[in-house]
Amino acid sequence: MRVLSAEETREMLPFGPLIEALREMFRASAAAPLRHHHGIALEGLPEATLLLMPAWNPAGLGGVKIVNVNPGNATMGMPALSSSYLLFDARTGRHLAMLDGGEITNRRTAAAAALAASYLARDDASRLLVVGAGRVATNLAAAFRAVRAIEEVAVWDIDAGLAERLAGRLKGAGFRAEVAADLEAAVADADIVSCATLATDPLIRGAWLRPGQHLDLIGSFRPHMREADDDAVRRARVYIDTDGALKESGDLIGPIGSGALTEEEIAGDLFGLCRGSAAGRGDDREITLFKATGTALADLAAATLAHRSLADGE
Repeated sequence: MRVLSAEETREMLPFGPLIEALREMFRASAAAPLRHHHGIALEGLPEATLLLMPAWNPAGLGGVKIVNVNPGNATMGMPALSSSYLLFDARTGRHLAMLDGGEITNRRTAAAAALAASYLARDDASRLLVVGAGRVATNLAAAFRAVRAIEEVAVWDIDAGLAERLAGRLKGAGFRAEVAADLEAAVADADIVSCATLATDPLIRGAWLRPGQHLDLIGSFRPHMREADDDAVRRARVYIDTDGALKESGDLIGPIGSGALTEEEIAGDLFGLCRGSAAGRGDDREITLFKATGTALADLAAATLAHRSLADGE
């Protein structure tokens, strides 16, 4: 069994091939049960959480992402999250590879956003606003550039120093990048607005949006978390990655609860977009919104791509 480091895992997942691997996975007949949550009581420390995220394609490969979240690590100067991905042969059960779960998560999250944008963003979109400057956010410009000709990137974060550092890295990667000091003005200037934050109060206001924009929300994964207000959802044609987003994200739970959105009004998910059963952007003036909370299918797609790369190199 091969064991890949974080750097090796990242090198196996270039965004162009990764986005196509996700597209292929959402067209396939793979299974992804609900993720398992288990609390671990620790004496003298906050409760830890064990997450298990399995998925498999009966005709091919399967895998499970194992995530440990230990908030008490902060007092010991250690990261709170540790994650690994175990890939196996679905027919034989033989274990094939262990990959870095953090890199799998970061890159497949950005790739799923770009996959949705390939159907929902205007063809001429060239200006990207990244809201947030954390680990997932650092991947967004490269991911979107794989599906649209992104030339300009603005970065906003509540921590201006983090935004400055990310903008500097993006300049080094060939983007015309700058820090956005005024979030409202930056939203107005962007063709694609991508949010990857842990915000609990809406950052993006529907009143700021203009016709033709694509709004991407990938940060909120719990009911109390919000990145956009009800008006943004009301003005947009809304898409999701999977039905799990309806149960997990405050960006949908809140608007559905207030009446700003109904489940019947959701235009489609990644399965429908990739299989052609859901229509994408209707015209150049439509505002589109994509809400994702993540799925084990995307993890499996990434791990499968890495395994193919390993096999090709042998």
